[in-house]
Amino acid sequence: MNRNVWLLFACQALMNAVMSGQTVMASLVGYKLSGSALNTLPMAIQMISVMSASVIAGYAFPRLGRRGGFWLGCAIMLTGSLTFAAGIYLRNFPLYCLGAVPAGIGFGIAQHLRFAASEVAAPEARARAISLVLAGGLIAAIVGPEMVKRTHALIPDYMFLATYIYLPVLPVITAILLCFVQVPPTTKTIGVKVPFRAIIARPNFITAVVSSLVGYGTMNLVMASTPLEMLLCGFGVAASADVIRAHSVSMYAPGFVTGRLIQRLGVHRIILAGATLTLSCVFINLSFQPLFGTFMIALALLGIGWNFMFVGGTTLLTTAYAPEERVRVQATHDFIVFGGVACTAVTSGAIQALYGWDALNLTVVPPVAIAIGMVVWHWASRARPAAVRA
Repeated sequence: MNRNVWLLFACQALMNAVMSGQTVMASLVGYKLSGSALNTLPMAIQMISVMSASVIAGYAFPRLGRRGGFWLGCAIMLTGSLTFAAGIYLRNFPLYCLGAVPAGIGFGIAQHLRFAASEVAAPEARARAISLVLAGGLIAAIVGPEMVKRTHALIPDYMFLATYIYLPVLPVITAILLCFVQVPPTTKTIGVKVPFRAIIARPNFITAVVSSLVGYGTMNLVMASTPLEMLLCGFGVAASADVIRAHSVSMYAPGFVTGRLIQRLGVHRIILAGATLTLSCVFINLSFQPLFGTFMIALALLGIGWNFMFVGGTTLLTTAYAPEERVRVQATHDFIVFGGVACTAVTSGAIQALYGWDALNLTVVPPVAIAIGMVVWHWASRARPAAVRA
């Protein structure tokens, strides 16, 4: 991997760390400020904002270039952290919720770092570059919560206020690192207005979106409700935290090898392996007693499954557009994917509350089956012309 990819890896780690820290604090601050079941509202708003960021990215990158677009994302995320801080200082819940909008948009723009990595890497190394940059989330899973742990009580009368004052340091460092990244020059044709109908009619695009959407959506659906299910089974907060930490590691740690696996085995095999691991998580949750080890193994498999499906989908997406179309196609992909993730964030708790843990897990099976069918069809359709030529 070249120097640019490693710099983008560091940028991804720093920007993800802001979101990781926010995930730890959001529901606690929301409950303290609202005193009601609206405590999850800030995170719901933030996920919807991540989806909306795809639209903003589609306008920003063609006009500002990759570096300028990411600088804009850093500034927006910084604004989000400071707005969160103002909400805590003023003890104003609506203002705190307002901070979730720029925080989500900044994080959503940062998701395009993986696309930038595919553009600065050699064609044969694109899968490895995408995978490596996403692996920055492993560092974030450590840095974000650790910042919260060390700073949340520094201003005793305003719990977490100090954390939100420190968090803007991370996008500032990211902006500085971006000065040293050599990104492809922007041309007037980048972001060309290719019709959406033309985009969604492409088999490569459809398969990439289905893989990414199903991998991310099913992961979020199960992961979001696991802490509550563990609580209902008699486990404490510390046990849930250990399981979620293991899940986070399993999501991002494979990023150091997923790209190489795609190079050796092909993107379709890796996506199918991810789908199989996701179904294995469901099987374990449904078939074994709800022990600590059961949750730990199931969530670890779910994390690896997400990595294979999301990295595979992103890699396949790089074959779905011409260079001048890349920003619009990438933004369309992320709008659909993170829109689906926002829906699962809202529906996960409702499904569990109304129908139970088993029903929640069974909900995963149909979309994964559809993804498997789509990938097998796409794989076969690509192999057929090669066989004809032979």
